[in-house]
Amino acid sequence: MDIDAWVWWLIGAVGLGIPLVLTAMPEFGMFASGAVAAAVVAALGGGIVAQVLVFVVVSVALIAVVRPIAAGHGADRPRLATGIDALKGRQAVVLERVDGNGGRIKLAGEIWSARAYDGEQSFEPGRQVDVVDIDGATAVVM
Repeated sequence: MDIDAWVWWLIGAVGLGIPLVLTAMPEFGMFASGAVAAAVVAALGGGIVAQVLVFVVVSVALIAVVRPIAAGHGADRPRLATGIDALKGRQAVVLERVDGNGGRIKLAGEIWSARAYDGEQSFEPGRQVDVVDIDGATAVVM
């Protein structure tokens, strides 16, 4: 049983498509596209040298062109702040007097221990303060 070269290239493309799906690495898709292009060359009667050359050229060209474009789009996405990073910059209400030694605030619906960023400042209950940092389980406010 003699299988044509273009069939082998398509089998290779499917083989390269499997890791693309499993790992979500787009490079495998680019290699699979190169294998499909080589299959077309084989189906049109091109020799093995032409097939391998088309595979390499198409794969490298896709990696060289598409990858930087995709990386640029990923960098434009805004980062979502989570955990304590999401609390920085938010406003809180003072529940118990806050100074350089400590106090209590209500931040994001929870009661937190807090201290003043400037140790000489103090904030009285009911006042709105800004959270500058989170130091362990203590909010640093100003």
